[in-house]
Amino acid sequence: MTDADTIVIGAGVAGVTAARLLQDAGRRVVVLEARDRIGGRTWTDRSDGHVTDRGASWIHGIDDSPVHAAALAFGMPMAEFTVGGYQPDSRPIAHYSPDGRRLTDDEAARYVADIHAVDAALTSAIAASAPDDSYRDVTEAALAEVGGAQGWDAERAQRVREYLEHRTEEQYGVWIDDLGAHGLDDDTVNGDEVVFPEGYDRLAAGLAAGLAGGSGAGAGALDIRLGHAVSRVEWGSGGVTVRTDHGAFTSDDVIVTVPVGVLRAEAFVLDPPLPDPHASALARLEMNAFEKVFLRFDERFWDDDVYAIRQQGPEGRWWHSWYDLTRLHGTPTLLTFAAGPAAIETRSWTDAEVVDSILVQLRRLYGDAVPEPASVLRTDWQDDPFSHGAYAYMARGSQASDHDLLAVPLRGVLHIAGEATWSDDPATVPGAMLSGHRAAENALGREIPIERAWQR
Repeated sequence: MTDADTIVIGAGVAGVTAARLLQDAGRRVVVLEARDRIGGRTWTDRSDGHVTDRGASWIHGIDDSPVHAAALAFGMPMAEFTVGGYQPDSRPIAHYSPDGRRLTDDEAARYVADIHAVDAALTSAIAASAPDDSYRDVTEAALAEVGGAQGWDAERAQRVREYLEHRTEEQYGVWIDDLGAHGLDDDTVNGDEVVFPEGYDRLAAGLAAGLAGGSGAGAGALDIRLGHAVSRVEWGSGGVTVRTDHGAFTSDDVIVTVPVGVLRAEAFVLDPPLPDPHASALARLEMNAFEKVFLRFDERFWDDDVYAIRQQGPEGRWWHSWYDLTRLHGTPTLLTFAAGPAAIETRSWTDAEVVDSILVQLRRLYGDAVPEPASVLRTDWQDDPFSHGAYAYMARGSQASDHDLLAVPLRGVLHIAGEATWSDDPATVPGAMLSGHRAAENALGREIPIERAWQR
């Protein structure tokens, strides 16, 4: 007898969504999770008495979002915070010039208008791009078109160029020359963005425990085996054997929800290996370098009327944006990101070295009165053996269909899910949830409402 009808590898949002839907449909499901917790890259840290989302923070647009619907069902408090998509003007933002002076309202409006003009030209530039073009190539084409038509000088164009570089890093944790031309095609925000004052991890916990209620056969808690690191998945028409550091498990089929970094790692083996086009699609996706740095202060020294602080110019090459999280918990807190080159260069730095580097920039804007932070928390996704990065991005030569290609079932036995397998909204929690729903439907061979994951 097999251990389960379906084994799900990974108890992140994709994995627990798939498992919940399959269990609700009557399947015997076992979830194998390498970590000592569920949630994957939704990880809320409460170890220091604060609620800190080390992984995912935002729903980037609540309209028609399954994560928003599930969060409402689970009673998760939400706070509006619409700057997570690196918008230049969605909410009050303090923009600072290269010499550290805050832009006037008129100056900021002209700068933002330039960004919107280039963004409007980007659509046609991306459509005309060659297969191996980078996002740098298409943004430069759009800059040349708009700047040339409007007679921009080099300084004016450089301000927008910097914005596009920073947006690429903050959205995908990669330098603009390394991101494929279509890498930000999905970069849209439908409705307000929200964050979770009590932690994003309540989403996975609700899905795993069935917290929305229900009394059907699938309403109980999921069978999740923590601390079970999978090393090998043997799959074929006869079924599946999954080998872990706690022994082997067998099933009729398997849903693999590990990140791209694990799929490509030597420590995780698929036997037989992925065939084409799956293998080629995987090879064109990369894991990024993207870390968070939370700085908590005894008192705020920055403006109290803004959502974000941003500086232009060469001094902002690494530290250019800070997000004010004070109103989430009442503690003066700034969040900044080490993204792309900054994350790679500071990977081996101590917390003190990173903080010193950040404070140099804050003191340029607010003066020497900027104090040392009372505490600092810094993530380390690049060295996480169960992710090898924060999330996936499309390398040069990739195409949007690569996401969906990975999710095509193999022999009706092997299904791959996760944020990197959802083309419309990759690199997000909604993308992960929707991919888990699709994998469950593929395993069952029929459609099921995604709402069954939180409403039974």
